[in-house]
Amino acid sequence: MRLRALAITVAGLTALATPSASAATTNDPLAGQQWGLDQIHAEQAWQTSTGAGQVIAVVDTGVDLGHPDLRSQLVPGATFTCGGAPGPCGDGDWLGGDGIGQETDVHGTHVAGIAAAAANNGVGIAGVAPDAKIMPVKVLENGAGEFAEIGAGIRYAADHGADVINLSLGAQPGAQLLTLLGIQAEAKQAIDYAREQGVVVIASAGNETAPLCDTPAWEPGAMCVAATDSAERKASYSNFGLKLDMNAVAAPGGAGDDTCADDVISTVPRGTGTPKCGAQDYDALAGTSMAAPMVSGVAALLTAQGRSAAQVEQALMATAHAPGSDRTGQFSLFLGHGVVDAAAAVAQPVTQP
Repeated sequence: MRLRALAITVAGLTALATPSASAATTNDPLAGQQWGLDQIHAEQAWQTSTGAGQVIAVVDTGVDLGHPDLRSQLVPGATFTCGGAPGPCGDGDWLGGDGIGQETDVHGTHVAGIAAAAANNGVGIAGVAPDAKIMPVKVLENGAGEFAEIGAGIRYAADHGADVINLSLGAQPGAQLLTLLGIQAEAKQAIDYAREQGVVVIASAGNETAPLCDTPAWEPGAMCVAATDSAERKASYSNFGLKLDMNAVAAPGGAGDDTCADDVISTVPRGTGTPKCGAQDYDALAGTSMAAPMVSGVAALLTAQGRSAAQVEQALMATAHAPGSDRTGQFSLFLGHGVVDAAAAVAQPVTQP
């Protein structure tokens, strides 16, 4: 059983919409296309916290370490796709040990930009936590990887200073039974270990329109993230935000309809972007893979306030709202506790969950 990255499409049919009046007001040229920042009220939250001093580990396909919107954001990372040899065997670069960038491996760079791309640098986009750092941890090659590699990447991140771990990856529906029975335990045990170290773990729900969160989002200690579209509806592809401990929320992931403006614009390895969807170093993707780093960014805003992992989860769930309304504290089978609200979360008093 292999795990795979959870983006579903590279949008490329129509040009991005013109900036809206409500879009983020940074000087980043593509910020006006980042409707997801508006949906989660990220800019309002920046008045309180920008994630300074925090590290988000992107455990994924690796990151383009020279990307102009990311290179100032990076801390040392590691590669665990080592061809069967013990890891780490690299620095988390998306190219991997063979130096060849696979088309599907643009994924980790896209995820990293959503979480913590530099803001107000006159380049590209703004991340949800623009003053947080990114730890690139490559555990997937050609979009897929093994439980053992992912578990090793999670442990590395926990041991090397990550405050938040983002897992925009998942196994096929039904793999939850393997972890419940202990047949596949590496990722589950690694998440337990990370939580013991006080690390927040955020994971994608999955893109199969299934009723349960995929593993590793299914595991205790991970927060499951379902995806919404620009109208705050559950994205058609998104799994439900349903797991045994009800530790689930939703965030913008895009519509997945092959329309650039409906999906999530972010960084991709230099030169791999499609011209119709931003620029050569940016592209639009959709998936619960895009929703998870939205929440990881908000989590970094919260850990920067000195909140524990449990307190971060409590703030995220208590302030998440039902789609299209300001109602909070309601759990639904579709979107867990609702759409995350960064501004409300950072303003939430610190409580003992």
